[in-house]
Amino acid sequence: MDELHPERTELRVPYRDIDMHGRMHTAAYIEHAEEALARFWQYRPEVENEPAYVVRKVGCTFYRGLKNGETADLVVRAAKIGGKSIGFNVAVQAGNHIAAEVELLWTAVNRVNGEPAPLPEATRDWLFSFLD
Repeated sequence: MDELHPERTELRVPYRDIDMHGRMHTAAYIEHAEEALARFWQYRPEVENEPAYVVRKVGCTFYRGLKNGETADLVVRAAKIGGKSIGFNVAVQAGNHIAAEVELLWTAVNRVNGEPAPLPEATRDWLFSFLD
């Protein structure tokens, strides 16, 4: 990942993520997707009085289990940009194949009272460049 491509993160599957069948265990896909999303999110524009973002929904579709030491690219895309929420898709790509897709839904909330808040325009505009 770099400033030109904040949506991409490379992963080398660590041994600690391997299950008894020799493949990356299911929860690790979500953990790595959230890490890729956190790195991606660091590149958003600075916004005054930015709301907090909370996870409302997470899902994962598996296509192929990754093995110890295998490399994969995690590619973050905005799947849905709403008035108060953002849907993300993180594709776990190994070679020319997608091993898994992780979907995350975030809601913007007021930092003081936790009520849903509108997405800042600068954030929305930035996200549109990563819309699927």
